[in-house]
Amino acid sequence: MARPGRKICIVTDAWAPQVNGVVRTLETLRSKLKAQGHRVHMVTPKWFRTMPCPTYPEIPLALDACWKLPKLMARIDADAVHIATEGPIGWTARRWCIKHKVPFTTAYHTAFPEYVAARTPLSADLLYPIFRRFHAAGSGVLVATPTVREQLKAKGFKNIVNWTRGVDASQFHDGVGKAEWDFEGPVQLYVGRVAVEKNIEAFLETKAAGTKVVVGDGPAMAKLKAAYPAVKFLGPKFGIDLARAYASADVFVFPSKTDTFGLVMIEALACGTPVAAYPVQGPLDVLGADGTGPFEGWRQPIAALSDDLAAAIEEALTRDRSACAAFARKYDWDEVARQFVAALQWRNELVEASEMQAAPTPHKNHGTR
Repeated sequence: MARPGRKICIVTDAWAPQVNGVVRTLETLRSKLKAQGHRVHMVTPKWFRTMPCPTYPEIPLALDACWKLPKLMARIDADAVHIATEGPIGWTARRWCIKHKVPFTTAYHTAFPEYVAARTPLSADLLYPIFRRFHAAGSGVLVATPTVREQLKAKGFKNIVNWTRGVDASQFHDGVGKAEWDFEGPVQLYVGRVAVEKNIEAFLETKAAGTKVVVGDGPAMAKLKAAYPAVKFLGPKFGIDLARAYASADVFVFPSKTDTFGLVMIEALACGTPVAAYPVQGPLDVLGADGTGPFEGWRQPIAALSDDLAAAIEEALTRDRSACAAFARKYDWDEVARQFVAALQWRNELVEASEMQAAPTPHKNHGTR
């Protein structure tokens, strides 16, 4: 059981100014943990000298983590360590924890083997042993959905722990107002990284009437802007501007087939916007095969899933917006934080347990002579 005021160290290669679901999840998690009284230390690329990731310059890769990180981790002296990503900082933190016998948890946020396979000639199957080795050293790997859990089990991953996702209801809700757009409807919105692994072209190729809008940035931006001049590319948006972008769309389109969850779907729903997606990992778990989600007792459709993305868009346009917002509120951040804290391994408790096991067993007093 986590006592308030303990030190939690979260290690991540993904952090602001990056804009993605991992960063938003960790930012909100930090706020929730602090509100519970914990001291949260973030080990992020800001501590290191970095270089842009080849083919993906928006992602910084730490160059000097192997020298700086050990001193930083020793100075933090956390009660619990969580390694969120499998990048250079994550691998260095993993080595430090193993060397110093510090227990740690990990998380499987992103299907990196599939992402690498989408960008290179390498097969995802060749990469899974590396990622399995990374996560096997931890006390538990936190996974968001049943589909991904089963996929990882089939790949030989062990110690898988449930860790759901939530939506920041203070930022994303159906009362945020509208963006100052004057686009012909219905407005179809995509929010996220503009990159090949997101399968955005499948959305942009659909023939549904109305205006297609893309919010975000990434290495595929120039290519897509040139290929689809009718599409409104608005660049990245944050805070109230992002929430109003969601609320101003008639349908949110999620074309990715590789995301492990898809936090943007919940953010869009929270703003009252129904979702269209493929019936694959992420959407199946979050939205349900019939578009009514995974929650027992909920029967109202808030999304449409189909192998024909244009058909899904047309069907999603018929969903009730108030039902979408009500559904999203079920993704509660208090539960997200509770699951996270419950999964952590606490150093002092392990030391205390080890000392108790090593202590001699007292003999019973059977009387005196």
